[in-house]
Amino acid sequence: MSSRRAEIAMSSDEVLAFLASERVLTVATLGQDGWPHLMPLWYVVRDGECWGWTYGKSQKVRNLERDERCTLQVEAGSEYHELRGVMIKARAEIVRDASVIAEVGNGLSARYGDGSPVSDRVAAKRVALRFRVESVASFDHRKLAG
Repeated sequence: MSSRRAEIAMSSDEVLAFLASERVLTVATLGQDGWPHLMPLWYVVRDGECWGWTYGKSQKVRNLERDERCTLQVEAGSEYHELRGVMIKARAEIVRDASVIAEVGNGLSARYGDGSPVSDRVAAKRVALRFRVESVASFDHRKLAG
């Protein structure tokens, strides 16, 4: 007899499809005071990893400079039987390479905007965040019978 938890888990392919279809990733970092700091972030999936960008002086970057560990959450659904989500424990890599920042910014522009190239001026104030996956937990209540 399999567990209910296993029955609603998403496969690796389902996780990637879910991440590709959703738009907001919540990033939990640890603040200097030890409290979780949760912030929404637009993201792109590159080679199976979530990437985002943010201002280099943002609180989440300061937190990740102290401790690279973070938890990512993407969720969807309004009714219980529709709920699904992915939680990723990750280690964040703060990327300051201008070409990588521009690539991520252009990916975000294509996904969320009009696809216009990101200017060097805009990219210069930002860093790219690469989230290296440590573990994944997922659920899809649509798999529940009845």
